[in-house]
Amino acid sequence: MENIQYAQRAFDQGNGILRLAPTWVPRSFCVPGRRIKLHPDDYYVLGGQRGGIDERWLASTTPAKNGPLTGKNEGLSAVVFEDGKKEIQFLLKDAIDELKSSLIGDRLWRKYGAWPMYSKFFDNKGPLPHHVHHNDDKAKLVGQLGKPEAYYFPPQLNNHGGDFPYTFFGITPGTSKDTIKQCLINFAKGDNKITAYSQAFQLEPGTGWDVPPGLLHAPGSLCTYEPQKASDVFAMYQSLVNDAIIPEELLWNCTPESKLGDFDHLMSVLDWELNVDPNMMSTRFMKPKPIKKPEEMKSEGYTENWVCYKSADFSATELTISPGVTVTMKDQAAYGMIMMQGHGKFGVWDIETPALIRYGQLTHDEYFVSEKAAIEGVKIMNTSKTDPIVMLKHFGPGNPALAIS
Repeated sequence: MENIQYAQRAFDQGNGILRLAPTWVPRSFCVPGRRIKLHPDDYYVLGGQRGGIDERWLASTTPAKNGPLTGKNEGLSAVVFEDGKKEIQFLLKDAIDELKSSLIGDRLWRKYGAWPMYSKFFDNKGPLPHHVHHNDDKAKLVGQLGKPEAYYFPPQLNNHGGDFPYTFFGITPGTSKDTIKQCLINFAKGDNKITAYSQAFQLEPGTGWDVPPGLLHAPGSLCTYEPQKASDVFAMYQSLVNDAIIPEELLWNCTPESKLGDFDHLMSVLDWELNVDPNMMSTRFMKPKPIKKPEEMKSEGYTENWVCYKSADFSATELTISPGVTVTMKDQAAYGMIMMQGHGKFGVWDIETPALIRYGQLTHDEYFVSEKAAIEGVKIMNTSKTDPIVMLKHFGPGNPALAIS
């Protein structure tokens, strides 16, 4: 991955669009749902101690926090430069450090000096524990950033719903803080029963949810597209899920050493008012929202909807292009892109949607689009006579297009 000298050549090769390699991430506490197109033989390719691969990270410059066994560059996306017959890889993070504003734009480079978000496919067979992501102030105590995130459930990756296609959000209004604190105190005693004080919502493919930091949530078993801030902070507040014990060390994950054993600190990580919101469905649920008038888009042979739009830290759209149609799509910010369906051309690049991917295999389904290329417009050609192209596009904070839609 020491090939940063190729960054400008890769940028020029793609006319401002970088090809990315698949980035697979295991989780020791998860069981893969087997819907992210990884070959069946490869879900445990990293060994039993690492757990199954149930995540693919997209346009990521954020290292995964997976404990002492975490692999080098785990979670970091790599750029693929085609040098004749050779395919040379180097980190997207290094490319951004090298190309700066010419890749992510002046606005993001001046404010962040980095690409401040990433997305992922999360693919678990069962539910996750009720857990929380820290806000910036709490994450800063352990040298990290806070983590807002959002969910969208792509129909293409949800041929089955897994074991529990329902997600718990927050705490039932009327529950006392002392009740939840006692659940945390009981963490090491077996089932601390924290979800007895929450409510679950049935998950529906083609919709999504907004999950700010400080909000307890126990994600269900749909395969999920998750745009999020560039962080991997979390703490597990539920001790037993699907008859599996959650290690107590995960309760104290991302807790500063001086606060270990301090249950009041764990309670302070929670945004209490956010958790006891009686209108969780109306405030957090997201149905797709057209980026402009549907009839105008339909006349041009495409549809594009905002699928994640309630956070100031990122946004995402789903773009569908009808069979045989060529369009030029203009955006106002840099973005990552992942193919969900179909094949064709994306600028100078071939694009296709693989049915099965071996661990380490390169693909033509993921790209990073510079701000300049996005503003000038990317010509997308659907070469199929029958199959639509469907892609998801993840943007960083402050997308100007979201503000005026």
